[in-house]
Amino acid sequence: MSEKNKGIFYIILAALCFSLMSLFVRLSGDIPSMQKSFFRNLVALIFSLFILWKEKIPFHAGKGNTIYLILRAAFGTLGLFCNFYAIDHLALSDANMLNKLSPFFAIIFSYFLLKEKVAPYQLICVITAFIGTLFILRPGFGNLVTFPALIGLLGGLGAGIAYTMVRVLSGQGVKGPFIVFFFSAFSCIVTLPFFIFNYTPMKPWQLGFLLLAGLAASGGQFSITAAYSHAPAKEISVYDYTQIIFSSLWGILFLGELPNWMSVTGYVIIFGASLTMFLKRQKEAQKREN
Repeated sequence: MSEKNKGIFYIILAALCFSLMSLFVRLSGDIPSMQKSFFRNLVALIFSLFILWKEKIPFHAGKGNTIYLILRAAFGTLGLFCNFYAIDHLALSDANMLNKLSPFFAIIFSYFLLKEKVAPYQLICVITAFIGTLFILRPGFGNLVTFPALIGLLGGLGAGIAYTMVRVLSGQGVKGPFIVFFFSAFSCIVTLPFFIFNYTPMKPWQLGFLLLAGLAASGGQFSITAAYSHAPAKEISVYDYTQIIFSSLWGILFLGELPNWMSVTGYVIIFGASLTMFLKRQKEAQKREN
């Protein structure tokens, strides 16, 4: 199997894991998002600690990187809270598609924070993606879906900033497992007071689903790290959108959800913008190689 095909395999595996995480979070029932986040990150924290110990990765990020770790953790935690809220209040596929706007937010914040140039086609794709978002948000007076959808959009924004910080940290040589560990530990510390003082009693099956969500999320995080270690984002990132297919399937099979035509139109527009950007990057890479 070529390195690119390995990357594609791992990114589709990550998409499957993250879609299962969303399903398990929803199936865990009426529990505060903070409590769900605590268990999701607790499992990821244990996994990342094991990887750090096994691979003998040092527990430090290097000089000048702490601020980027904190920003990655803070905005990643915000994105996670918003994503879990959206999962509980929207169709599973809607919530996941709004979270998949993070690459477009990453382009915007890379321009402002990293001073990276934005090509005209990237700007057009970003604008097109946000037009697609309007079909999912369905803004209008008296529309109950709007507020949860806006929270889901905020989750995508938080994830976009977090991924921008991951790019900075990776460029500085910070190891992926340490970034996952710092983020998981930060999120657990932030949610711990809510967990202690606003704890909602859980039945064994609810705890089971939350632990499964944590396992699925850990599998997703390490799979996506493996994917980008085998192939660059410009070659495989578009396959990450298979998560929407998986989420739609779980929604139909387990939750009785069927996306309406406006949501599907939004999915097609956003995916089309992502596919255009993907193909354009590949074309530019081929020109450079020639």
